Amino acid sequence: MLNIVIFGAPGSGKGTQSEKLIENYHLFHISTGDVLRDHTRRGTELGKTARTYMDQGQLIPDELMIDILASVLDEHRDEAKNGVIFDGFPRTIPQAEALERMLSERGTGVHHVVGLEVPDEELVVRLVKRGQLSGRSDDNEETIKKRIAVYHNLTAPLKEFYQERGLYRLIRGTGTIDGIFEDIKKALD
Repeated sequence: MLNIVIFGAPGSGKGTQSEKLIENYHLFHISTGDVLRDHTRRGTELGKTARTYMDQGQLIPDELMIDILASVLDEHRDEAKNGVIFDGFPRTIPQAEALERMLSERGTGVHHVVGLEVPDEELVVRLVKRGQLSGRSDDNEETIKKRIAVYHNLTAPLKEFYQERGLYRLIRGTGTIDGIFEDIKKALD
């Protein structure tokens, strides 16, 4: 089993690189953003609550995210037997500690944290372009800048948290998609 947290600011390429990790290592992918957008699209109560936070570029409350994640893992035990890519979670140290506890209760843990590092200016360019192509309402310049600020203020301390545990693998998130993936494979292998 190989459990990977893919870590980085919005627009750093987590989803793109997750797809390549899934294909190469046959892992189950959990994107909290995708799970939340699915609930929003379906108009569930969770979706309505999540939309309020997402439209303001804010993080979903920890307890809500942890409950969602545990539910997804439990529903997909068979698909997750080779391991899981956690994309968009954890975003705070309390979430990371909760993830450790939750995985420990299931007899496993986090094995690697892939940290995609991209300059802020590049993130804004990528996300504005993605918003134009996808029509995602949260990919507008004002919200993007808020999301990046939230990332730096709340999420960046996770880098140190995982470095102290010897799990953090720094990956330069600029260049070609395949080149970045080769760097990730070298770090994991």
